Amino acid sequence: MFTGIVQGKGTVVSIDEKPNFRTHVVRLPEAMLPNLALGASVAHNGCCLTVTKVEGDLVSFDLIKETLRLTNLGELKEGDEVNLERAASFNDEIGGHLMSGHIVCTAEVQKILTSENNRQIWFRMPHAEYMKYILHKGYIGIDGISLTVGEVTPTRFCVHLIPETLERTTLGAKRLGDKINIEIDPQTQAIVDTVERVLASREAAQAAAAALAEIEHQEHDKE
Repeated sequence: MFTGIVQGKGTVVSIDEKPNFRTHVVRLPEAMLPNLALGASVAHNGCCLTVTKVEGDLVSFDLIKETLRLTNLGELKEGDEVNLERAASFNDEIGGHLMSGHIVCTAEVQKILTSENNRQIWFRMPHAEYMKYILHKGYIGIDGISLTVGEVTPTRFCVHLIPETLERTTLGAKRLGDKINIEIDPQTQAIVDTVERVLASREAAQAAAAALAEIEHQEHDKE
């Protein structure tokens, strides 16, 4: 699990392309290196990846076809930066919200509004079905950052960013058309899905009761 608090930005120093497969070598900040071992989990732009090699501050990660398809990691080039967070431990402070590192889709940067000490970024989701999980003042994971949702429309939503977030993460460098990784808040998704199932079950029961009543009414008319 992760907390959505970016611990540093890493630089992609090399990419080894293979059929339906990639290995990224990333230079990690020194503060993230202590006790980093093979098999450890590190979120890259919110996507959970596994350490496969450690050589000083150069750390290797393998990316499979599904990861490249679902996330923006497949668009990275040498020299690009990624948001990094090591997996949380039991005594860590949860400064954001609990995140799994499982990306559901990418969203596109549609509009950027900048004012003094504030930036508002609008994102368009690729599928309207995901919007039911994005609620005003709810949590969302954007490139591994735990953020609060601002305004919401049927296909878009925005977030408000303070200078600290713009400085510590890659969001400060985002431009129109860029793709960002989205992780839906699992608690929100569970609540929405549960309510939908309950309502669907209730509607089905009401429809069945109405159908039974109609049959009984027809039988009564025949008598």
